[in-house]
Amino acid sequence: MRIISGNFKGKKLITPKDKYTRPLKDAVKESIFNILEHSNLFKNRLYNSNILDLFSGVGAFGLECISRNSKHVTFYENYSPALEMLKKNIQNLDCSNKTEVIIKDIFISEKLITNIKNYDFIFCDPPFKEPRMTNLINIIRDSKILKKDGIILIHRDKKKLDKFPKYFKVLIAKNYGRSKILFGKFD
Repeated sequence: MRIISGNFKGKKLITPKDKYTRPLKDAVKESIFNILEHSNLFKNRLYNSNILDLFSGVGAFGLECISRNSKHVTFYENYSPALEMLKKNIQNLDCSNKTEVIIKDIFISEKLITNIKNYDFIFCDPPFKEPRMTNLINIIRDSKILKKDGIILIHRDKKKLDKFPKYFKVLIAKNYGRSKILFGKFD
């Protein structure tokens, strides 16, 4: 796994060898960033943006954002092996001044506590079998940390048919291999 574009282009990321962490594949990541950078559906752009990377794993999404000149990324992770790799990746890229790592289980705290209150993009990459997607969307909304025009990206198994609250509008849904990415916002 590597950073595909920007200031850290070509730098490798450390990934755990266990079955519990599913890093974002380079081809999927590249497609996501093409959509983020070129779609007319989004007012926000990556440059100088604030990013929240939920279930961040080794940080593939958030570190790609930093490489592409996002202002700040908050990583939210609680799985120890992935957390170790995330911290090493941040250190190896020397970007700790643009990052924050929060070690919490989002479903236990039921609230997102971060130092930033105005995220442009929130990336959610929970385990594919995670059934509490409505809860997750409610937690994000109730925390009031997404900008008015902010976008939520959700990485899921393409066979999974999640139900979302009526106030969450899916703008784009793209399939990649066995996964899909949903780009949405609050109405």
